[in-house]
Amino acid sequence: MKDLFEKIYKDKGPLGKWASQAEGYFVFPKLEGEISNRMKFQGKDVITWSINDYLGLANHPEVRKVDAEAAAQYGSAYPMGARMMSGHTDLHEQLQNELASFVSKEAAYLLNFGYQGMVSTIDALVSKNDIIVYDVDAHACIIDGVRLHMGKRFTYKHNDVVSLEKNLERATKMAEQTGGGILVISEGVFGMRGEQGRLKEIVALKQKFNFRLFVDDAHGFGTLGATGAGAGEEQGVQDDIDVYFATFAKSLASTGAFIAGDKEIIDYLKYNLRSQMFAKSLQMQLVAGALKRLDMLRTMPELKAKLWENVNALQSGLKERGFDIGTTQSCVTPVYLKGSIPEAMALVKDLRENYGIFCSIVVYPVIPKGLILLRLIPTATHTLEDVSETLNAFDAIRERLENGTYKRLSASVMAAMGEE
Repeated sequence: MKDLFEKIYKDKGPLGKWASQAEGYFVFPKLEGEISNRMKFQGKDVITWSINDYLGLANHPEVRKVDAEAAAQYGSAYPMGARMMSGHTDLHEQLQNELASFVSKEAAYLLNFGYQGMVSTIDALVSKNDIIVYDVDAHACIIDGVRLHMGKRFTYKHNDVVSLEKNLERATKMAEQTGGGILVISEGVFGMRGEQGRLKEIVALKQKFNFRLFVDDAHGFGTLGATGAGAGEEQGVQDDIDVYFATFAKSLASTGAFIAGDKEIIDYLKYNLRSQMFAKSLQMQLVAGALKRLDMLRTMPELKAKLWENVNALQSGLKERGFDIGTTQSCVTPVYLKGSIPEAMALVKDLRENYGIFCSIVVYPVIPKGLILLRLIPTATHTLEDVSETLNAFDAIRERLENGTYKRLSASVMAAMGEE
């Protein structure tokens, strides 16, 4: 019999094998200073494009004031216990009611964390006789929620409505045999590519198939739609989303999440969500802080307007200079380049050390081999000067990538890893 840990000693995984070269710099980096458009990385000032603080609320003085007052009043423990037992308050109810109203749903329920809440919501919505159909590029939290499902599941090609329809035909035949129902899961905005889920087209399929739609709108909430209510509002189909999910970790610059839908569905979920039934309630300072942030989202449209001024300047500038930013329809701005993982390391180091630009780097296995994805997240705190500096830096690093500079610089890394 093998030692359970034998596989760990032999294979650190596709990302783990780079740990000695990458940790502390390319992965698990330490940004310092107040969350803003410019922070410090290893003692140097950098323009930060990797913070999901879309509306610039993280260090807004009004937000900081409410957070501090709530911490002083309630501490970091209150309320103690799970919501069903001893962790329920008027402020939790108030936040839920205001969130439901904002996203045009009858009811909402708070979740401690987005990832945890998504996994648990999927688990609660389906039984072994039900069928799940979901986008192949769904976020890891959706994939992990689907893994808990003891019934059948199908993936459809990313944002491919024809593929979805074919899989709905398969799911319908199977559900007729099992006596179950069908849950379709999409994202409002796919956080890596920036594409909006094709919610309008998905909803149209309800005329032909009997299914319920669950949408993860983490990146759409606060950034899309006339009021900021998300991708459903943007596409005119908010009423047709059966269960709506969003997190506080993006536009609201905090911790927590919520689900929203018809009251009867939300009532069912709040009595069956294991991640909430058996976990401590969201602490009061986060609830009070979320109420303030939501109020600012509703009453200060200039925040979203400034965000989109920066988004449009950055994305149009990149396209004008010939960069491939895919088909993003959101604030998420991916820049696709061709190169190896060691080249990507050399490129990003150059970008950070010599040009003062900090953005996230994504490589295989998240994206196909031979591709480098630099992911930029514009926020309301960025300036047009930040955009201009970044565009000039990207011109320079593209030239060095194409002329082989990074390939030469990365040779020692590749040799150390035994790579050719």
